[in-house]
Amino acid sequence: MASELEPEVQAIDRSLLECSAEEIAGKWLQATDLTREVYQHLAHYVPKIYCRGPNPFPQKEDMLAQHVLLGPMEWYLCGEDPAFGFPKLEQANKPSHLCGRVFKVGEPTYSCRDCAVDPTCVLCMECFLGSIHRDHRYRMTTSGGGGFCDCGDTEAWKEGPYCQKHELNTSEIEEEEDPLVHLSEDVIARTYNIFAIMFRYAVEILTWEKESELPADLEMVEKSDTYYCMLFNDEVHTYEQVIYTLQKAVNCTQKEAIGFATTVDRDGRRSVRYGDFQYCEQAKSVIVRNTSRQTKPLKVQVMHSSIVAHQNFGLKLLSWLGSIIGYSDGLRRILCQVGLQEGPDGENSSLVDRLMLSDSKLWKGARSVYHQLFMSSLLMDLKYKKLFAVRFAKNYERLQSDYVTDDHDREFSVADLSVQIFTVPSLARMLITEENLMSIIIKTFMDHLRHRDAHGRFQFERYTALQAFKFRRVQSLILDLKYVLISKPTEWSDELRQKFLEGFDAFLELLKCMQGMDPITRQVGQHIEMEPEWEAAFTLQMKLTHVISMMQDWCASDEKVLIEAYKKCLAVLMQCHGGYTDGEQPITLSICGHSVETIRYCVSQEKVSIHLPVSRLLAGLHVLLSKSEVAYKFPELLPLSELSPPMLIEHPLRCLVLCAQVHAGMWRRNGFSLVNQIYYYHNVKCRREMFDKDIVMLQTGVSMMDPNHFLMIMLSRFELYQIFSTPDYGKRFSSEITHKDVVQQNNTLIEEMLYLIIMLVGERFSPGVGQVNATDETKREIIHQLSIKPMAHSELVKSLPEDENKETGMESVIEAVAHFKKPGLTGRGMYELKPECAKEFNLYFYHFSRAEQSKAEEAQRKLKRQNREDTALPPPVLPPFCPLFASLVNILQSDVMLCIMGTILQWAVEHNGYAWSESMLQRVLHLIGMALQEEKQHLENVTEEHVVTFTFTQKISKPGEAPKNSPSILAMLETLQNAPYLEVHKDMIRWILKTFNAVKKMRESSPTSPVAETEGTIMEESSRDKDKAERKRKAEIARLRREKIMAQMSEMQRHFIDENKELFQQTLELDASTSAVLDNSPVVSDMTLTALGPTQTQVPEQRQFVTCILCQEEQEVKVESRAMVLAAFVQRSTVLSKNRSKFIQDPEKYDPLFMHPDLSCGTHTSSCGHIMHAHCWQS
Repeated sequence: MASELEPEVQAIDRSLLECSAEEIAGKWLQATDLTREVYQHLAHYVPKIYCRGPNPFPQKEDMLAQHVLLGPMEWYLCGEDPAFGFPKLEQANKPSHLCGRVFKVGEPTYSCRDCAVDPTCVLCMECFLGSIHRDHRYRMTTSGGGGFCDCGDTEAWKEGPYCQKHELNTSEIEEEEDPLVHLSEDVIARTYNIFAIMFRYAVEILTWEKESELPADLEMVEKSDTYYCMLFNDEVHTYEQVIYTLQKAVNCTQKEAIGFATTVDRDGRRSVRYGDFQYCEQAKSVIVRNTSRQTKPLKVQVMHSSIVAHQNFGLKLLSWLGSIIGYSDGLRRILCQVGLQEGPDGENSSLVDRLMLSDSKLWKGARSVYHQLFMSSLLMDLKYKKLFAVRFAKNYERLQSDYVTDDHDREFSVADLSVQIFTVPSLARMLITEENLMSIIIKTFMDHLRHRDAHGRFQFERYTALQAFKFRRVQSLILDLKYVLISKPTEWSDELRQKFLEGFDAFLELLKCMQGMDPITRQVGQHIEMEPEWEAAFTLQMKLTHVISMMQDWCASDEKVLIEAYKKCLAVLMQCHGGYTDGEQPITLSICGHSVETIRYCVSQEKVSIHLPVSRLLAGLHVLLSKSEVAYKFPELLPLSELSPPMLIEHPLRCLVLCAQVHAGMWRRNGFSLVNQIYYYHNVKCRREMFDKDIVMLQTGVSMMDPNHFLMIMLSRFELYQIFSTPDYGKRFSSEITHKDVVQQNNTLIEEMLYLIIMLVGERFSPGVGQVNATDETKREIIHQLSIKPMAHSELVKSLPEDENKETGMESVIEAVAHFKKPGLTGRGMYELKPECAKEFNLYFYHFSRAEQSKAEEAQRKLKRQNREDTALPPPVLPPFCPLFASLVNILQSDVMLCIMGTILQWAVEHNGYAWSESMLQRVLHLIGMALQEEKQHLENVTEEHVVTFTFTQKISKPGEAPKNSPSILAMLETLQNAPYLEVHKDMIRWILKTFNAVKKMRESSPTSPVAETEGTIMEESSRDKDKAERKRKAEIARLRREKIMAQMSEMQRHFIDENKELFQQTLELDASTSAVLDNSPVVSDMTLTALGPTQTQVPEQRQFVTCILCQEEQEVKVESRAMVLAAFVQRSTVLSKNRSKFIQDPEKYDPLFMHPDLSCGTHTSSCGHIMHAHCWQS
């Protein structure tokens, strides 16, 4: 059979080889209807060259196609032999100053971190090595394929846009000239004719949807009855499924099936059977039946061989057009004109539009070919790049909808070309103003997220697999919005303002649908049965984080836009929470003679949401009003008087209370979904537009309202109002309620509330809140990260937030705050904090996690001990607030704050009567320290005509009013200074008293300060210092004596129990009457003293203090304290052996702690007795 076919094949080859390209071209030049002539030629020869059997011969097909089909076109275009014609065109052409090299998959690309306008601006290796950027900070990545080199694009680089290769042409090009001037009119006319026919042919045949008949122009007289069973790629079925199905459907070997599957995955389609219609239809039905059980079936078509032939040539033709236009910019310009010229059907009838809108119907190989053609033609011609951008924007909504319903990856979609268009600043601005691109992107995005709750908020609960898949694809629209915004405008036109604000309105609508989404209610009683869907909402938040930041940057660059955006954002927030009371009943709170009206709302009982993007955007814009000084320049244009501070703070405060309650263990029954949400809320990826902005919003609220009112509302939301508003409530509470969990929860909530107040007053390192710049903020982040431990570069970068350009700003400031310690033979190079930066350490830095805070505290105290300083960690000196936030400091000297401080100090003084914690006291001491630092700064910076209104020192010196007559805060601090149970805080209390005296002296010497009425308890500093030293010496002697006695008693107790083990056992096994007594006695651990005998009595628990031999830190021995260990030496011993000839049969399973005396050897353990922290020993 094969031998009979061979002559036929050879005959076909011979007839084809006899064709003369020159003659055919000559015939075309004489033709009156060129289109008809060319189509007849293609109709006759294409099926003879392509698709002649089951196995393709690409080399033979390409050779014949070049000779019979492409050759005549080249002759026609040049008007002479193309071997001479094309070099002439190339010579006449002025080389482009754009590189435009299209990257292959895996090819290295380079981006300059100093000069690139955004991270998408990249160079190929050749251009990079020949550019100035090789000596800059650069980022190297591998391409996913599809992008192109930006060398020569002046909009992509701040400096050095040209490499050495492309720079040669810049001196010649002074202004944009028409590239067609380098071509003769004949060549232009012929090129236009042949390009128009061939491009139309390629588009028509590639977008042809009929399977067994050709367009009328290409139909043959004698049509063979040969078909292909064509299998198409999808992203649903696995390789294994396809291979298995093919083996069954077309009776092929596994190796052949693997070959088919690989080609289908690479090119997007592959014929798996060749023959008559029935033969191919049978294979199709088997494939469809086998793959439609779980998912949609594989796409299979039975296509006539002539259609497949024309489509294969269509692809070849597009590649040929791409290579031809490389000879001359004039040819490129003509192809662009042909592609974008509107057809007879009006809108969307140009060839480019037709290809784009059919994108999702094309297979992978066809998409790649025409995308590459677009990149080498439309995107390389600056005039037509703009026109193409307009067409792309007009069709944007449809292209994205096609992409969302399509299942191919983004890189195979025409929608992926958005990165090439939207990142060009001039094009992005033009599309915003002329095509309203921002609004189009956002509205398209929202159209795809139709799942809403009763309040119009996004709802991701019980998402089906299809909806989740769709949501993943829709996220690429956010990336497009990011591309549009990535380059901030330096000059604004009225049209740009108007269209940006329209886009901003659409963006607010999007955020409005997110405000309050995924609300949660505390689970009481039983654990939540099914974890709710939370990831989708946080994915959306993460994707939008940079967009929200960039929106604020755009607003900041123009005062008019900022004012309008602020008004719009406030209006939307009022719509969301206009009736922010949510129907709750109003209540009045009163403390210290102040009262405020608010609503009854409990975070632990009502619904609460962690998603508040509208509130957070308003907080960001409010800071920008301060930073850009718009708030002071145009106060009459701003609705500041309309602001309702209680409304602004309500929802961010609820969110922060939720975090506090989760930390207090009140939401354990809500499962891991909530724990994860709280984690991401504070995480470096999200915190900039979540946690940080909630703090700013509270700072905004406090700066605009009476701090006493704010604190009362805060106490109410933390559910602590009763404790601080009712005298002696704490004592009653601790005596009445024996449930330890409730006491512990309340203690944690008080600690968290105090921590929040510290953050509100202390976090002023955002430009606009405090008088600082962006580098100060980065420095502070680095200082606090390095306060935990020295870190490697990569570790440090991970802990800092990245901007939209993937920059952290670390390199510019790291030298100022850290030394780099080079790596040794092994290990990594580390950054260590400079000693002079330690004074800027804030123990309550708001980006510390709980673990980081405790590590940092430990590291800093250890450092202070090494430097022989006292271990107090006082609050650092802070920069002043901006005027818009200046009144915030008054929270520290407000009556309610002083009441909270006084109450907690009172609990510490009468430490046995109340439920309180040392962490609580530590936070109060920190707040007092902050207030003293603040007053000290006010006095240092005071001018003659001003009076310092911050009088914290006077207020803490005054005792409480009758009838309570409680001692002053200062008097309680002096009492606590001598308390033996507060050893660890003594240095801090001493520092406070010392600072108090320094501030008091400054007040007395300051002519502008009012005369302070001092307390009788305040002594002269020198005599107090002597008393302090004496008290310290006596306390030290007493401590040493106590330790010695404790050690002796502990040793005696241990010996007694060891020597009387049997007696001790009998004592525990007494009769029932005795056991009744035992039941009433407390359960004792082996750490406490124990009374033995039949009538045991409770022994007061002695406190034991030990010193770590390594770090010299003294610590009380408690179950909850850090673990202490002894170094021990374990060895074999025969001292107590009774039978030295008997050995253990299975030593692996024998317990070495209980060795029988009837063995050859036992174990002996000895220790030096030096106690140390477990972590000190490990490190």
